[in-house]
Amino acid sequence: MYPASTTKIMTAILTLENCKLTDTAIASHNAIYSVPVGYSHANIQEGEELTIEQLLNVLLIPSANEAAFILAEHIAGSVDAFSDMMNEKAKEIGCTNTHFVNPNGIHDENHYSTAHDMALIGKYAMQFDTFRNIVSKTSCSLPATSKYDKTDRLFNTTNELIKPNYTNSPTNYYYEYATGAKTGYTDAAQNCIVATATKNDVSLIVVILHGERTEDGLSERSLDCKNLFEYGFNNFSFQSIIQDGSLAKNITVSDATRDSESLDLLYASNISAYLPNNYDLSTLNIDITVSEDIFAPIAKDTILGTATFTLNNIDYSCNLIASHDVYKSEFVKTIMELLLVLVILILFSKTLKLMRGRKKSRYSKKKNKKNIIEIV
Repeated sequence: MYPASTTKIMTAILTLENCKLTDTAIASHNAIYSVPVGYSHANIQEGEELTIEQLLNVLLIPSANEAAFILAEHIAGSVDAFSDMMNEKAKEIGCTNTHFVNPNGIHDENHYSTAHDMALIGKYAMQFDTFRNIVSKTSCSLPATSKYDKTDRLFNTTNELIKPNYTNSPTNYYYEYATGAKTGYTDAAQNCIVATATKNDVSLIVVILHGERTEDGLSERSLDCKNLFEYGFNNFSFQSIIQDGSLAKNITVSDATRDSESLDLLYASNISAYLPNNYDLSTLNIDITVSEDIFAPIAKDTILGTATFTLNNIDYSCNLIASHDVYKSEFVKTIMELLLVLVILILFSKTLKLMRGRKKSRYSKKKNKKNIIEIV
């Protein structure tokens, strides 16, 4: 589907990865005059020099399309080259059905994405402190410059979820847990948004594409965001799958002492997952693989295997470690030492017998010799 100006999230990502906020960029003729009539802009002037931070603010808050062109040319030299960078980054992030041809989402049949891919892009962008800070703001401005001497360039966010509204009007779309992100609109794409919200240390992303109007004329985009966020916060929670130090498997170690041969393999880390509240963890199949040729001695905490499982198409793994030291059995050594002692004793005994035999023989010879002398 067409992502419209939610495209600018990718433009912000590449900007943050390739520029310093204090760098400056100059607005070219092409950047200013390539924005079609009817598309949002920040009244940036041809030849005007602005900081990257200023451009990011008007890119993400009022959704200025010329800011996207300025950043693309500054980073890659041309819109086409920047679009190639966008597509490469999308693949790197894990997108499988996304193709960009411009940095701002101006309608093009070859410029498309999916809700899943845009969620991946939004999640990636939220790792940047600067991005999170900008998309959470409700307004921004541009200062007077040498090309524009007024201070009237004041802009409000297009994200109605973060606009405080103290009325009971049905058009009050403010959501107290919303933290920002990016909206979009074209006639072909209709109302789009990559929205973020945080409650009790849980952060969720909602993507709405092609939101229209209800029969009452209300914004499907904003209403669907609030309903989906509430569904996620109320029906799901982080649940502990594996606890550090808990028992995974017991094995008997060959060639170990009796006191240490029974060895518990313990999970080496904690693993939690965001799951439905009624999820039955007993149905989860954890595959335990133990290393081959395990023999004593083994030191405590030695890695002896792995535990793996797949949940919601995500692969998890955890090392298995030895619960205690395993000592090598001394039985064979003791038997060999006893056999050696026995052999030595036998040899010693035979030597004594031999020595006694020789001594007796010499005594007999002396006695016989004495008798012979006496007879003579």
